[in-house]
Amino acid sequence: MKGKISSDLIRGHTDTIVLGILRNEDSYGYEIYKKILEKSEGLYELKEATLYSSFRRLEQDGNISSYWGDESQGGRRKYYTITAAGETLYERNKTDWAFTKDIIDKLL
Repeated sequence: MKGKISSDLIRGHTDTIVLGILRNEDSYGYEIYKKILEKSEGLYELKEATLYSSFRRLEQDGNISSYWGDESQGGRRKYYTITAAGETLYERNKTDWAFTKDIIDKLL
């Protein structure tokens, strides 16, 4: 039996997922999209509009910042980097998720 991820269940955690990826290295939108797909082993695909909404929200709140890359080939890419505030938010959200998961596991 194969499970299914509800988009409603994961929607509230998109920002934390993005922050988790940016903790490893600066990255641009499509690369982050590919990493999410890869880390979920192809089981979860984040919609582009949802991903870019997350970037805007995180940047407005000071959790990430962005800069333009200086690629010599192809179009310029906008890179995102996590800030100290973003690191703090990531750790808090990860702790909250573990607590919530523990309770749900007990209830189910």
